[in-house]
Amino acid sequence: MIFRKLLKREQRNHFLLIGLGNPGREYANTRHNIGFLVIDRLSERWGMRVEKYKYKSLVGEYRGDGFKVILVKPQTFMNNSGMAASSFYRFYKPPLSQLLVIFDDLDLPFGTIRIRQSGGSSGQKGMKSIIAQLGSEDFPRMRVGIGHPPGKMDSVDFILNNFKAKDQEDLDFVLNRCTDAAVTFIGEGIEKAMTWYNGNSLDGSQ
Repeated sequence: MIFRKLLKREQRNHFLLIGLGNPGREYANTRHNIGFLVIDRLSERWGMRVEKYKYKSLVGEYRGDGFKVILVKPQTFMNNSGMAASSFYRFYKPPLSQLLVIFDDLDLPFGTIRIRQSGGSSGQKGMKSIIAQLGSEDFPRMRVGIGHPPGKMDSVDFILNNFKAKDQEDLDFVLNRCTDAAVTFIGEGIEKAMTWYNGNSLDGSQ
């Protein structure tokens, strides 16, 4: 009984952060991989690596003062992200409120952050896969705006292209802002993360 109580207490201090993207050098700096880029920026901030291969993902663990964060980059390709996410969730068993999925959203202006406690997939196929595999929409997510395709450009071509030169100049700031939001989510809770960071990080609008 004591062991079970200790285990539950430890699980309450586990945070699972999953950034969505596609594996491979050709996709490394594409708009669709902004979830991976946020995870990379977090690992840089904490001085750690996300390189161990587990459950068809690259994973790293960061231990803070009384808590642990598992950073995950699924290597299943975007549409099958749920396979990796569900495996990590079943293994670590954190409360759903401590699972944060980070992904791109082409319906939001570039640089916009939208953190929510629950909700649908916003049409993002990686999120659709995770919701289906977990059997729940009741977990936090961070949508990162990548902008909408210009003119008649196909949306698939748009998300699988690299950031334009102008956006590239702002990308560093956006990734730092997303990283700050994720750290706030862990340390201060989702309400403060939403209050402080929801909005367009490039123009300060809410």
